Amino acid sequence: MACMRIPRCQFWCALQFLLLLQTNVFCFQHKVGDLDAWGIPTDSNKNVYAKWSKNQEFKIGDSLFFLYPPSQDSVIQVTKEAYRSCNMKDPILKLNDGNSLFNITEKGEFFFTSEEEGHCGKGQKLYISLLGNASYAESPDYSPSASAPSYPTVFGSIPAQSSSSTSSSSMIKVPFSVAALAGLFICAMMRGLI
Repeated sequence: MACMRIPRCQFWCALQFLLLLQTNVFCFQHKVGDLDAWGIPTDSNKNVYAKWSKNQEFKIGDSLFFLYPPSQDSVIQVTKEAYRSCNMKDPILKLNDGNSLFNITEKGEFFFTSEEEGHCGKGQKLYISLLGNASYAESPDYSPSASAPSYPTVFGSIPAQSSSSTSSSSMIKVPFSVAALAGLFICAMMRGLI
């Protein structure tokens, strides 16, 4: 019986080791606008969201964090045409809790603006694109070509960022050391040590 436990333990330890080697996940939560948060751009900083997005590197698994007073603003995901014309009717997604997260779950183009009247026309809009291996961001006046593919409507939600965080972008590293400890615990159990 003891002989059978050792191969099982080796199998579980090898499986845990392979999982550790294969898994290296980094996700970022990007606070839209950094210190400027989500709001109407000032006259001195009209392209705040275009400048902000050009300094970011977006990838699948990341999320956009929109921070704003919920009684005064909101975020909507819109189509390319609605983005260009500031048409806020029939948004794809509406977020209005003041701590809104948008998860990037696949490649594509994403268009965001405020649902509040006049905010889009004053430059409160954001365009990002994940096409190919690189992300791309452009100014609010950008107008994608007619041949550009439409963006996906697949999105999810995750809990809001805690208020104790002061960083504008936070890195989340999945703790796979827990998996390694679990594997060692299973090996110890199989050997009869626990």
